[in-house]
Amino acid sequence: MAEITVQAEERQEVGKGPNRRLRTQGKIPAVLYGQGLKTLSVSVNTGDVDQILCSETGHNTIFKLQVGSHSTDVLIRDYQLDPVKGTLLHADFQVVALDKKMTFAVPIQTLGTASGVTAGGVLDIVLREIELECFPSDVPDHVPVDVTELEIGDSVRVEALQMDLSKISVLSEPDLVILSIVPPHVEEEPEVVVEEEEELEEPELIKKGKAEEEEKETEMEGKGKDEKAKQDKE
Repeated sequence: MAEITVQAEERQEVGKGPNRRLRTQGKIPAVLYGQGLKTLSVSVNTGDVDQILCSETGHNTIFKLQVGSHSTDVLIRDYQLDPVKGTLLHADFQVVALDKKMTFAVPIQTLGTASGVTAGGVLDIVLREIELECFPSDVPDHVPVDVTELEIGDSVRVEALQMDLSKISVLSEPDLVILSIVPPHVEEEPEVVVEEEEELEEPELIKKGKAEEEEKETEMEGKGKDEKAKQDKE
């Protein structure tokens, strides 16, 4: 990638008001820091930072930050986005020593289409970046992972990544799962439970009333039989 130089201006005013005015001018507030360097408040054109973040190397891009007559090698260590609009609000630039190793978060990039996906499975990416330690000139744009031969149930861990370990040290745990091919999610129909109708018990008063009515009916039947018997005798 061609050398990039971003022009910056030192900020004299800080706070919400001055920062808001900067953004209306197409700029964002930023800070520059590094070992042995006093933190410096600066402002840069939003488009310059956007262009770097959208490049192949993204936030790992090494570029020159020009502040007045002084130029230094930096990278974008952190940045903030508007949660609604997605526009840049702020950036942190870290001074880079090209002769010293640094820690980088490098994105994972999948290659090909997994056999398991063709069979109906789903590619589940668990880890989108891994941490590497290397010289700034050796940091890769991304870490490729070929998923072509993966079947449903297969997964790839950090320890299986193919990289030039003579120049790069992997800091992420080797047993961390990067991605896997999982079965398709099938929504189960809710089970319909048919509840047996419970026989309602009658209240005690109703039972008692019925029993008394039955006794009266029996007595009446008995009296009727006795009267009929008397009439037959007469």
